Amino acid sequence: LGAQHSLLGGTVMLRTMLSLEPATITGRRYPELFQIGETAYGQPIIDGQHPHNLFMEIGAQYALPIGRAVLNLYYAPVGDPALGPTAYPHRASAAELPQATLGHHYEDSTHIADDVATAELAWHSVHIEAGGFYGQEPGENRWTIEFGPMDSWASRLTWLPARNWQAQISTGRIHHPEAIGPGDEERTTASVEYASGERSANLIWGRDYKTAGHYAVNAITAEGAMPIAHKNILTGRFEWSQRDELFADEPALESKLPRWFDISAYTAGYTREIRSWHGADFGIGANGTVYRMGEAPARSALTNIYGDHPWGASVYLRVRLKPASKAAAIHQ
Repeated sequence: LGAQHSLLGGTVMLRTMLSLEPATITGRRYPELFQIGETAYGQPIIDGQHPHNLFMEIGAQYALPIGRAVLNLYYAPVGDPALGPTAYPHRASAAELPQATLGHHYEDSTHIADDVATAELAWHSVHIEAGGFYGQEPGENRWTIEFGPMDSWASRLTWLPARNWQAQISTGRIHHPEAIGPGDEERTTASVEYASGERSANLIWGRDYKTAGHYAVNAITAEGAMPIAHKNILTGRFEWSQRDELFADEPALESKLPRWFDISAYTAGYTREIRSWHGADFGIGANGTVYRMGEAPARSALTNIYGDHPWGASVYLRVRLKPASKAAAIHQ
């Protein structure tokens, strides 16, 4: 939800974004092989993705034209700092891939942060942003708003070279993001995104340097969606990432294993638009993922748990509001 109004030669926008995941995801996680990050019931989440918060954003933005440039000032008790690509729940290339990317906590996990302040200067096709935020990730109570000191920083350079194209590179330092993990993270990301209607693609790289362990882990994500005929959408996603917390719940065993495991994931999916009703599009879909667990000898530590050929599958019902103009045309 959002509203905007003219103010002192510029425009102020108030907006909020909500999620029902705290109510629809049971056990404080949903199953996803090789996914890590955050906690449930005080224990690290492994092979699962945490729900997002009821309040994903509550923020205000003020835009002021300055000659041929625009100055944007943004503050949000809950919001998205200037770090990383468009987060997977919001980008067009993942609109038909409901499960989180394996690289989420290396690429875009800061998209829900507390006490966010960002200044941006936009000039033609170049946008420069810098700001601060509270670095610790949201707690297990997904219904509340948490506040903390602005102890982390981020900066991002975005380039819009042509219609439907966007590229960004960003970096930042996140203070003590994990509730049960020590140290800070220094994150760097880069991405190139294309979106034109339902046709979209994204290539993302993320790197996290863990100050407590003095090592870095990387992730690469490539994904896209392609409409076929009128009511069919094909999707695909390739992921490679270095998983460093797969045995975080067994510290004694973890100390004897490699620092990380190289995991690749290959996902293919299909969505079928089934009907439109009262300004909304309904679709049903499914996707499947197969995983590759790197080379021996590290692989042998994983096959005892995951088997030789791990795989996963998802089925879903998708409901999406139409743009106002499209919904009005269909109604007429």
